[in-house]
Amino acid sequence: MDFKYDVIVIGAGHAGNEAACAAANMGSKTLLITMDMNKIGQMSCNPAVGGIAKGQIVREIDALGGQMGIVTDRSAIQFRMLNRSKGPAMWSPRSQSDRHKFIDEWIKIISNTPNLFIWQDTVIELIFENGSVAGVITALGVEMKAKAVILTAGTFLGGKMHFGNKQLIGGRISEPASFGITEQLKLLGFRSDRMKTGTPARIDARTIDFSKMTEQIGESDFHKFSFLEEEKRELKQMSCWITYTNENTHEELRKGLAYSPLYNGQIQSIGPRYCPSIETKIITFADKLSHQLYLEPEGVDSNEYYINGFSSSLPLHVQIAAIHTVAGLENAQLFRPGYAIEYDFFDPTQLKHTLETKLIKNLFFAGQINGTTGYEEAGGQGLIAGINAHLNCVGGNEFTLARNEAYIGVLIDDLVTKGVDEPYRMFTSRAEYRLILRQDDADMRLTEKAYRLGLVNQNRYNLLVSKKSEQYKLIDFISNYSIKPSQVNEFLFSVNSSELKHGCKLSDLILRPQISINNLATAVPALHKKIDEITSRKEEIIESVEVLLKYQGYIEREKLIAEKLQRLEHINIRGRIDYNSLQSLSTEARQKLTKIDPETIGQASRIPGISPNDVNIMLVLLGR
Repeated sequence: MDFKYDVIVIGAGHAGNEAACAAANMGSKTLLITMDMNKIGQMSCNPAVGGIAKGQIVREIDALGGQMGIVTDRSAIQFRMLNRSKGPAMWSPRSQSDRHKFIDEWIKIISNTPNLFIWQDTVIELIFENGSVAGVITALGVEMKAKAVILTAGTFLGGKMHFGNKQLIGGRISEPASFGITEQLKLLGFRSDRMKTGTPARIDARTIDFSKMTEQIGESDFHKFSFLEEEKRELKQMSCWITYTNENTHEELRKGLAYSPLYNGQIQSIGPRYCPSIETKIITFADKLSHQLYLEPEGVDSNEYYINGFSSSLPLHVQIAAIHTVAGLENAQLFRPGYAIEYDFFDPTQLKHTLETKLIKNLFFAGQINGTTGYEEAGGQGLIAGINAHLNCVGGNEFTLARNEAYIGVLIDDLVTKGVDEPYRMFTSRAEYRLILRQDDADMRLTEKAYRLGLVNQNRYNLLVSKKSEQYKLIDFISNYSIKPSQVNEFLFSVNSSELKHGCKLSDLILRPQISINNLATAVPALHKKIDEITSRKEEIIESVEVLLKYQGYIEREKLIAEKLQRLEHINIRGRIDYNSLQSLSTEARQKLTKIDPETIGQASRIPGISPNDVNIMLVLLGR
């Protein structure tokens, strides 16, 4: 072994795995360094992937040739499409995974990826040469050289766990923390701070009374995460269970607040607003008499259940007493208590949109180190970092995604433009163009880009071409086929839709809320025949066509707005303006523009505190 690589990835979590696979699949000799080869892709918190906006990110990762969607489908034990009662811009896939199967599938993929190697060790120091990263030094004293390094350390940098007043050093329960890198980077001028996250207790299924809970059964239709036709959900499907806290639960929790690390000053760092601990809930929402809890299975062959909604760092005896007041958990036995963990992160405004650091060339950050929370946000960042690390090695043009191209683009732009003051979590509300960033069309938006990069193979590209062709043929037929009242009025009456007085195109009927392509096909033999001509992925294509037809006007309007605003993204300003010399800018604008040093006028306009007047001043200056 010569220990010389193109790309070294530190950390085999969700960001690190995507980064390593992307760089290796594009042709870089890549090394993935992990503390434990048996925990590659470990689901540190809940055993689920996707959810509101997060599911869209996973589909984008898959469309770009990433692995998370494939791993999730292979390990799925329950699938649901959330937000079905809302429009398709809000539909979000979510899947429960078998935790052990999830790891096994990641290990299979990484072990069989050409150009990708694994080393079990801990990195304690980075090597720098001439303003660029040049490699790493491990705890075993091994010096490894690389053209690019991607740091995806998750919660391991300076990790400290809190179980009531009991504190343990570690990046995850029973796993050591990592020290050295934060201190080294701070000496180089990087800004770092601390964040906090938490996880709930795990419960033994044999001691849960499910008869006192509400069963939540998954869906069994065609939906999944990967666009690849051969990927299926083949594991036994399992239910989740719903129960609630009550006033007795809250009283037990209140008794222990004096011992809570969150409220006695033991934890000083920033916690997640959108995934609060149970002790935070009873204070923030003091008027609520109950809080919903989800009991989620950890695997097909496991008795372990995750209590979603009961994250806590209270002492063990307080957690047990509170859990025993919940319906169905009166006799619950714990596998382990919940805990909070504090860890180091770096201000993401120190990054470019490629996720390369501004201070050190060829050094990339991805995942929780950038202040995010969630497997999906980490995976999306890792993919972009891996792509750009490879491109830096071979001298290619950088690859970024705009806000109107992907939720991943929204995520990264938010991070590098606005920074974070709490763990960042993606929501559909963060995207201005969510109608054109739907989960069903991620392949249409992104797969061709990945194909040009060499990250997507010919087979996947052919699937995209085939889907586009089938979509076009079905849309063309529906838009041009004329129907007479006598042919459909009986059907229209049966679905409580007004009858026709004159003939019209099928597309006019599809616009009606009571009508779908499938139910209309029962009354129009020609449409039924056209649908039968679709030989593969029929349900997926029909659903996508229906969305495009029903929302065509809104989609086109959103595209026009996006294209208009996109012009500002092509006006490059980095290095062209001395903001401190522009007295016509507000003091806040001068300070923030100097700190972030935006790449374009578009990015500058999204910095909090930058007014339209500040943008106009810069445009006038550039015009001169």
